[in-house]
Amino acid sequence: MTPPTPSPRDNQPKRTVSIIGTGSYVPEKVLSNADLEKLVETSDEWITTRTGIKERRIAAEGENTSDLAAKAALAAMDNAGITADEIDLILVATVTPDMFFPSTACFVQTKIGAKKAACFDVSAACSGFLYAIEIAQQFITSHTYDTILVIGAEKLSSIVDWTDRNTCVLFGDGAGAAILQHRSGGHGVISTFMGSNGELADILQIPGGASRSPVTKDNADQRLNTIKMNGKETYKHAITSMLDAANRALADANLKSTDLACIIPHQANLRIIEAIASRMDLPMERFVINLDRYGNTSAAAVAIALDEANRTGRMQVGDYVLLIVFGGGLTWASSVIQW
Repeated sequence: MTPPTPSPRDNQPKRTVSIIGTGSYVPEKVLSNADLEKLVETSDEWITTRTGIKERRIAAEGENTSDLAAKAALAAMDNAGITADEIDLILVATVTPDMFFPSTACFVQTKIGAKKAACFDVSAACSGFLYAIEIAQQFITSHTYDTILVIGAEKLSSIVDWTDRNTCVLFGDGAGAAILQHRSGGHGVISTFMGSNGELADILQIPGGASRSPVTKDNADQRLNTIKMNGKETYKHAITSMLDAANRALADANLKSTDLACIIPHQANLRIIEAIASRMDLPMERFVINLDRYGNTSAAAVAIALDEANRTGRMQVGDYVLLIVFGGGLTWASSVIQW
């Protein structure tokens, strides 16, 4: 049998991949801990002590995940200095899509005018943004695409059980985005580690609303299409998984934690971040934290924090940055980037 003709990409060297621009967007409406005291039996002291969260943003009526994502995307495009017709691929990491299909990425494509782009969503819960960054890296290093828009976007207010005081205090809405390209002379994404454990899916999930357990008039009162979480188990696995992912990515990059200019962790719980900082023997000042203002925005969390760090000068060209995340699945990931 005649061997297939090699693709023109086969003889090209792999390319490095850099984040050349970032953007973010959070809704205007602020839901404070004091506001939550009026909804459920809780208090500002209880929430702050256990999570570090003081307030979160809630999408306006009619404001969808794709709207949040598109606004973050436009900010990232402006920051990177690129136009919509330069984008080859749009990846949206989300667990709160506008609908099951079409993908939220397709709606974003229309809203930003990126007519040339291929589009699909990535579902890895809070780990989704880093999963999507790694997917984008593979497309660029292989010369399949040149410019990729990666977005983490969530409207978690649409899947929160507002009668459950243990979960409704945690989550908020928002979106963050990054533009990835090859940048000559820069290392960009140096190492990435991803992990999953489906055997622990039941500790953080939305059990109903899809094909396995559709919502019906007989079970609607159970709120199966809202977030269910075993907080104690989630806390425990988040610390161990994120720490392991961080160490693996640093080892692959041949770096030590002390080489890092900053660490951008998943913004779920201040106590989790403090535990990781302690075990990495790093001061909290080295960590980028905004969960006090936004709560846990799932796939958007690390993306929003990355944009804030970029725009406030937390990273300088050449700095090493570590991103680490953890989410339902269970899933977790880490990435070492040279800025």
